[in-house]
Amino acid sequence: MMDSIRHHFGLKKDPFPQNMAVKDLYPLPALTPLEQRVFFAVGQKAIAVITGDVGSGKSTSLRYVASKFHQSEYELISIVGGNYSPMELYRQILLNFGVSYMSYQVSVMIARIREIILEIASRKVTPVLIIDEAHLLKRAVFTQLHTLAQFEFDSRPVMPMILCGQDLLLEHLMANAVRPLASRILGRTHLEAIKMEVMEEYLNHHIRLSGSTSKIFSQEAIFAIHQGSGGLLRRANSLAKTALMASALEGGHTISAEHVRLAATEIL
Repeated sequence: MMDSIRHHFGLKKDPFPQNMAVKDLYPLPALTPLEQRVFFAVGQKAIAVITGDVGSGKSTSLRYVASKFHQSEYELISIVGGNYSPMELYRQILLNFGVSYMSYQVSVMIARIREIILEIASRKVTPVLIIDEAHLLKRAVFTQLHTLAQFEFDSRPVMPMILCGQDLLLEHLMANAVRPLASRILGRTHLEAIKMEVMEEYLNHHIRLSGSTSKIFSQEAIFAIHQGSGGLLRRANSLAKTALMASALEGGHTISAEHVRLAATEIL
């Protein structure tokens, strides 16, 4: 169906793909200050925290920032949060290092992780632990993260972290048992809903990337998408893509507010 929609509007590719290449991302106003805060925290071997509502672009922003770390200077340890036990967290980290560990001794697993991290640091490379969907982690896991981050090499912290998730992440970090970890936070970014004028630029950017110079979205449609999405990117993408379908089914070549209203009945 998407192929016929693209053909109808003269588009060379899907204008709103689920995973867009980092180089094609629209330069949202929040990205530059986010990058600056993250690199400041990482430079201090501390912790950066990124929060936002569902669909606000957290994971995409995290991909953008991760792409800025030069491989010769940083080694990224990227995992996705879940309802893990501390032991499962250690397994996930070890798997990221290419180590399949079957030990049930937490102390052995921690020792192995530290050994690998120190080996990375000895090469003048900074290991950076990145956890997306970190709000899904059990609170007990956050206390164990402090254990990993606590050790030092040449009297200096070794492994900075980037934690990304919904607002529940902040509740976890403010718990008394997690305060030692939270005290290492040196950069916090909360991704807000985008404004109307940014939404217009965002939608037009996606259309241009897909190979069209036409103004496919009317001003009324852009307003309806902004209003219907609350300025949240994921829902805006869904409304825009489904509105394209609604217009194509009618044989139209411009998206109206009515097409957006129809699209809103098709998504959750």
